[in-house]
Amino acid sequence: MLSTMSLALQAAWAAEDAAPAIDPQHTVIISAIGEGLHPRPNGASDTTLLLSSVPGYSSAQAGGVSALPFLNGLGDDRLKIRIDGMEITSACANHMNAPLSYIAPTQIGRIDVLAGVTPVSAGGDSIGGTIAIRSAPPVFADKADGLHTSGKLSLGGRSNGDAVTSGVSANIANDKMSLGYNASYARSHSYEDGNGQRVLDSLYESINQSAVLAFRDQQQQLTLRAGIQHIPYQGFPNQYMDMTDNDAKFANLGYVRKLGWGELDASAYWQRTQHDMGFFSPERAGNMPMVTQGRNAGYALKLTMPVGEATRLRAGQEYHTFRLDDFWPAVPRSMMMGPQTYVNVNDGQRDRVALYAEAETEHNAQWTTLFGARWEQVRMDAGDVQPYSNNMMNAADAAAAAAFNAREHRRRDGNLDLTALARFDADAATTYELAAARKTRSPNLYERYTWGRGTMAMTMTNWFGDGNGYVGNIDLKPETAYTLAFTAHWHGGSGAEAWYVKLNPYYNRVQDYIDVDVVGQFKPYSKAGHGALLRFANHDARLVGANLSWSVPVAATLKFTGTAAYTRGKRTDGGDLYHMMPANTLLTLEHSSGAWTSQVETRLVARKKKVDEQRLEPVTAGYALLNARTTYQFRKNTQLTAGVSNLLDKTYADPLGGVYLSGLRANGGALQPLPGYGRSVDLGLTISF
Repeated sequence: MLSTMSLALQAAWAAEDAAPAIDPQHTVIISAIGEGLHPRPNGASDTTLLLSSVPGYSSAQAGGVSALPFLNGLGDDRLKIRIDGMEITSACANHMNAPLSYIAPTQIGRIDVLAGVTPVSAGGDSIGGTIAIRSAPPVFADKADGLHTSGKLSLGGRSNGDAVTSGVSANIANDKMSLGYNASYARSHSYEDGNGQRVLDSLYESINQSAVLAFRDQQQQLTLRAGIQHIPYQGFPNQYMDMTDNDAKFANLGYVRKLGWGELDASAYWQRTQHDMGFFSPERAGNMPMVTQGRNAGYALKLTMPVGEATRLRAGQEYHTFRLDDFWPAVPRSMMMGPQTYVNVNDGQRDRVALYAEAETEHNAQWTTLFGARWEQVRMDAGDVQPYSNNMMNAADAAAAAAFNAREHRRRDGNLDLTALARFDADAATTYELAAARKTRSPNLYERYTWGRGTMAMTMTNWFGDGNGYVGNIDLKPETAYTLAFTAHWHGGSGAEAWYVKLNPYYNRVQDYIDVDVVGQFKPYSKAGHGALLRFANHDARLVGANLSWSVPVAATLKFTGTAAYTRGKRTDGGDLYHMMPANTLLTLEHSSGAWTSQVETRLVARKKKVDEQRLEPVTAGYALLNARTTYQFRKNTQLTAGVSNLLDKTYADPLGGVYLSGLRANGGALQPLPGYGRSVDLGLTISF
C-alpha cells in the first residue's frame, strides 16, 4: 500500500501544540492524515488497539499490553517499528516484550502507518511496512517573556476484567526550554468471553514513566527523552509461559536543525531490558524460571536538501546494535531442569549498518515521483551454548548443543532495498498512485540461533501463539520481498461535506520467506490432540490482497465511514501461510452535534478456513461484533467518554488469537482457539489544566 495512514490522536492525550515548523514532511508518502480514524475504547492498555480502524491492519493477540501488529498479512519482525526514532527488538523467545508494548496509549501523540511499499528513508530490514510512533511533542510558551504550564489527568476503565488505566502529564516551559513528565498505569484481571467464562491467565499490570527536556531557537531543536517501564506480571493464555517481570530503561536524544541548504535530523538512543518468564498466577501454576537480557543502541542521521525547484533529496546513515542473553536457571531438585543453567542464546549479536538516498520530484502540477535505494549490512553472531545436563532425560538437547557448538556461528548479510513510487493527480478529486519495491529482512537472533531439540526446549521458543515448538536454523537466508501496489483515491468537499474513497490492491512475492518445516510432533501438556515440532526454513511465498476505505457524509451531522480488507498468503510449494486475516470489514456511523460525538460500529469477520496445516492452525467461525461509544466535551478542559464493546456479548475466537493453552492445561479436553472478549462497558474521563 502506497498511501500513509496517519493517526493524529485528538483524544485526551494528543498534543495541543503543533509540531515545530522544522519537522520534516514527505509530500508523497504522507497523503492521508486522520482519514476515518478515531481513538479506540477507554481502558485499553495495548497500543496496537489504536490502529484497529486502519485498512489492512490486524493484530495477533498475546498478553494484555503486548499484541503483535500485522499489515497486509506481514507482521511482528517483518515490520519496522520505531518509537520516537528508536528501534527496539523484542528480548524474549515468546516476543512478550514486543516493541509496541514499551509505550502506553496515553503517552502517544501521533502514529504514522506505512503499509507495503515504503520509502527507503522510513527504514530497512523489513518487508511489510513501517509503524512510526511519536510521543506528544515538547510544549513551548508562545511569548518570549511568558511561562507556559499545562497538564492532563486521564482515568479509564473496562468492566470486563475490571480493567483500569490512568495517566498524568505535566509540562512547564518558556519559549526556549521545555520540561515535561508523563506516567501511566494499567491493570486488569483475566477477562471473560461471550459465555461469561473467565479466560484463564489473561491478567496483567503495567507501569510506564518518561520525562522530556527540550531546547529550541528559530533554527534548531534539541530533545532529550528518558523513561522506565515496569511490568510486574502479564499472563499469556496462548503461550506455555508467563511474564513475571519486565524492567526497561531508555534514553533518546534527537536534534533537528534548519540550515541554509536544507535540513539535518539526527538522533541517538539506548535501551535496556531485563525480562523474566515463569508462572505467577494460581490460574496457571508452575516453576520454570527463564531470564532474558537485551540491549538496543543506535543512531540515525538524515539530510534533506532541495535540488533545484522541483526535487528534494534525502540521504542518511543509520546504525543499530542489539545484544541478547537468554538463559534458564536450574530448578532445584529437578531431574530434568538442572543441575546446569540452560543457555538458549549466549551473547547474541545483531548489528546493522545502513546507507540510503532518495529523490522526490514534483514534475508538474499532476506528477510526483519518489525513487530510493538503501544498502544494509547485517552482522550476526552468538557464543556456545549448554543444556540443563547431559543425562538421558536431556539427551536430545545435549546432542543438539554439541552440534551447534561445533559450527561457525558468525553470519553476514548484504541487503539491497529499492523503491519507486509515482503519484498522478488527475484532477482535484482523483489521485492515482503506483509503487514497486524490493525489500529485505534478515532473520532475528531466535530464528537463527535457538538450538534445543527436546520437546520442552522447543516449545519455549514460540511467539506465534500456536502451541507448537520451534528450533532455529543458522543457514537461513534473508527474506526478499518484491511488491507491486496501486492506489486509487477519490475525494472532495471540505469540512462536514468532505468525503473520500480509497482502493488499494497489492501483490507481494517473497523470496526465501522464513517459514517452517515439520520435524516431529508431541502432545501439549500430555493432553488429547497433538502439537507440531518445527524448524525455521526458507520457502518462497506469495501474498495478494486489497484494501478499501471510505468516508461519506450522510447528513449535516452524520458520517458513514468504513474499511474492508482481504489478504491471501500461500507458499509457492503449497500450503497457506500462518496468521493470514480472513476477509473483514469495519462499518461506522458517526454522529456529531455540538459537544457530542458518537459512533456505532460493526466489525464483520469471515470464517477462517484457509489455515496453515503445518502449524495445525485452527479454523475459526465468522462473526459480527457491535460496538457503541460516545464522547462529550464538557467545557474546554473536561472530556467524558462512555461505550460498550461487543454489545451483544457475542462468543467468538479471533482468527489471529492462537490457541487456548492455559485453558487446556486447567480443563483438559481438546485444544481450542483462544476465546475473544465478551461484553464490556468502557468509561473514561480526561481533565486538562
